[in-house]
Amino acid sequence: MDKRTPGGASALALGGALALWAFGGAAAQNFPWSDAGLSPDRRAELALGQLPLDEKIGLVHGVFPRMMKAPPPGVVSSAGFIPGVPRLGLPDLKESDASLGVAAAGRKDDDAAALPSGMLLASTWNPDIAFAGGAMIGKETRQKGFNVLLNGGVNLTRDPFNGRNFEYVGEDPLLAGTIAGAAIGGIQSQHVISTTKHYLMNDQETGRGALDARIGSAALRESDLLAFEIAIEKGKPGSVMCAYNRVNGPYACENAFTLNQVLKTDWGWKGWVMSDWGAVHSLDAAVNGLDQESGAELDNQVFFDAPLRQALADGRIPQARLDDMVRRILRSEFAVGLIGAQPADGPLDTRADAAVTQAEAEAGIVLLKNEGAVLPLAASARRIAVIGGHADLGVLSGGGSSQVIPRGSTVLPPPAGAPSWVEGVVYHPSSPLQAIRARAKGGEVAFQSGQDLAAAVAAAKSADVAVVFVEQWASEAIDVSTRLSDNQEALIKAVAAANPHTVVVLENGGPLLMPWIGQVQGVVEAWYPGMRGGEAIARVLFGEVNPSGRLPATFAADAGQLVRPAPVGAELAPKDGSSGPTFPVDYKEGSSVGYRWFAEKEFKPLFPFGYGLSYTRFRYGALSLTGGKAMAASVAVTNTGARAGTETVQLYLKKGPERGQRRLLGWAQVRLKSGETRTVRIKAEPRLLANWDDKANGWRLAGGRYEVFAGSNAEDAASSGAVEMQAASLRP
Repeated sequence: MDKRTPGGASALALGGALALWAFGGAAAQNFPWSDAGLSPDRRAELALGQLPLDEKIGLVHGVFPRMMKAPPPGVVSSAGFIPGVPRLGLPDLKESDASLGVAAAGRKDDDAAALPSGMLLASTWNPDIAFAGGAMIGKETRQKGFNVLLNGGVNLTRDPFNGRNFEYVGEDPLLAGTIAGAAIGGIQSQHVISTTKHYLMNDQETGRGALDARIGSAALRESDLLAFEIAIEKGKPGSVMCAYNRVNGPYACENAFTLNQVLKTDWGWKGWVMSDWGAVHSLDAAVNGLDQESGAELDNQVFFDAPLRQALADGRIPQARLDDMVRRILRSEFAVGLIGAQPADGPLDTRADAAVTQAEAEAGIVLLKNEGAVLPLAASARRIAVIGGHADLGVLSGGGSSQVIPRGSTVLPPPAGAPSWVEGVVYHPSSPLQAIRARAKGGEVAFQSGQDLAAAVAAAKSADVAVVFVEQWASEAIDVSTRLSDNQEALIKAVAAANPHTVVVLENGGPLLMPWIGQVQGVVEAWYPGMRGGEAIARVLFGEVNPSGRLPATFAADAGQLVRPAPVGAELAPKDGSSGPTFPVDYKEGSSVGYRWFAEKEFKPLFPFGYGLSYTRFRYGALSLTGGKAMAASVAVTNTGARAGTETVQLYLKKGPERGQRRLLGWAQVRLKSGETRTVRIKAEPRLLANWDDKANGWRLAGGRYEVFAGSNAEDAASSGAVEMQAASLRP
């Protein structure tokens, strides 16, 4: 990022916006647009008609308060501020960074709740949990004085090395769009505007400000665009934040195809497009679909102030375009309920909010391996060795603008190569070691940091079970390795050689290669589990919680299975990823992302998409299908184990009449007691059966035979069938 502080020419550009704070408050007046019985469109139109040019210009660009030496009264250090129009009852927009909670400018010792990572949330496969987490942070957003939350990340996990995978929600467009949409809906239920981001193709951080993501238009519609389309349909976000990178040539914030054609015309979305901070490169952005320039002082100039005024005066940009920009902002404020009666804020309920984070973590932790039923740990286990991963301090979280630092957190220096503005490596104050000791019931729990390999081996040898915590820190603006560090892999191998009953607990942001997995009995994927993650991990390890998490991304068996084993353009991109020469990233896999790629290439992954073990077992009956105009599936599922558990029944397309691309069509979760059987019904999402037709500018469902299967993951055809479907055209 450009770290200029407002001053000189930049201060002049901001002057017009800051002057608007001088207007007196008139919010209590009964304006025509105050009538909640009118549609958001009509209310926005009425308010728009009262705005002169200066006030319209003031609404389409904002500042970055965190960089200001002396923010005006009432402006807190945060991600963004856009002054409102008090005389008309139009509020300031006060924006907080987000993804994992209310990340109020990286404030240390905050009372905000820190949710688990997006990857863990996606591992729940549960929209209700996503909505609950969104509602909780939406409430906190309002309680902390903000009204816009920069949340809703939905970029697909195309590569395991993407440093922001932990903020996003997996590799599948249906799962990602559904989970992100539910979280957005939860936030906005609290009269807070949520974004969805980063639109579009922000799939690696290396060179993110310069790379050109190249992909065919039909493939884009069937993958990344579809994820955003579903998220927008389900969550109805007030704003979409465009990305830093280019997409097939133009920058994402100046891309007429993705903004004007797809988002606003094809999808009919009525909200406003805001830029990412420092992502605007020219005034062309206004013509090509951008509605608001965020953190404008980070751009080369404030394009949406003096240059926009001049373009309007010259007739190069019509007044109708500025009106559309402002109308969209106002409409979202009315649609979400930013203007009008608000809920009583009250103080934060930190205990209740933390409980929401723990429930999410417990639902999203994934049991990957459990050889010999090494888990759950017996409550009467006499000797447990806990080794590594700063398990004595807390649980790891991801870095960057999404960072929340709850009170009691430990902040260690960032590693070499991390951006200078990153707060550090943050451990939330939820120690797995303490939580394990609390459940050992008098047994001996020894801890070794893992720094001394000989001491770790000695502890493992003297224990009944060794639990090794390993970690990989990820952050915005940098990408990561596809493997754990060498010393951590060596630690796993040494401990496993010393104790055959070794369990590995992973704290990481995305899929990893695991060349050591054959040497351990158990593997638990805890992701970044949030501010109560230590308790959640311990409850899963001891069986207080039967794990029900399922992977939202494929884990490859080796690097040769990956489309790209390392970031493209690393030799060209500066370390902060914000500038440099343009270079292409060719997404040759097209819409065959993740498990689709593995099926197409007939690769056997280490762990397939949708995979996760339970402490019980499930059996599937025969698959019953109905077709014709719509597809639906029914299958009986029986819990054949000794304890209650939750199964996520997944329905996949194996082959259609025109293509053989594997696709998730839908899913349903069912909780079953021991011995219980229930029939699960799943409706197939029509767009996942269809193919995008560029010429028709729509989805085309071919008539004919469709082969599908239901199972516990993308490789498990537990119950298969085929059905005939009628040809149909589906509009976007």
